[in-house]
Amino acid sequence: MTRSFSDRRVAPEVVDELVDAARRAPSAGNTHALEFLVLEGPAQVGEYWEVTLPPSRRASFRWPGLLRAPVLVLLFVDPEAYPARYREPDKIRTGLGGGPEAWPVPYWWVDGGMAAMALLLAAEDHGLGALFFGLFEHEAAVRATFGVPEARRAVGAIALGHRSPEDRPSGSAARGRPSLDAVLHRVRWVGGGQARPVPPPG
Repeated sequence: MTRSFSDRRVAPEVVDELVDAARRAPSAGNTHALEFLVLEGPAQVGEYWEVTLPPSRRASFRWPGLLRAPVLVLLFVDPEAYPARYREPDKIRTGLGGGPEAWPVPYWWVDGGMAAMALLLAAEDHGLGALFFGLFEHEAAVRATFGVPEARRAVGAIALGHRSPEDRPSGSAARGRPSLDAVLHRVRWVGGGQARPVPPPG
């Protein structure tokens, strides 16, 4: 994940290609209820940061280079589209058409995560930096500012651009990753199911 960007422009056709990669991600029942709000250039991107990170908070913001990202892609999903799709004849037997509460796993978030990953990987293929981050308490204000319907829920935002030489990894990167044998189970689950410590990288 890139947290410091240069202000070098990303061509609109490249942005379209990245969003198209996200559009092609798997979707439960081919519901395809994800939509994308693209903000490009200082004025549009700046409006997002005005809503979510006002100037009074920027002096203490840990990642000032993030604000230079020339593109933000916001992913939104319509949760109600999933039960509507599963009320159709070919899916009604699943019992998932009753509403979002009928879904033991809310697949709109699963699909949103897959679309985000597809976009992140496509950005990497283009030699671009990218960072996925959540909207959290700013979601309603962002929807209102940019005219997003209230029925849409934010999966998150992806900052896109060219990496700055001053980019550095998050402190969380020091946690490392678990080894393959710590997470891979074959035939039967092996281990007590307890959380395992993650070794530092290296």
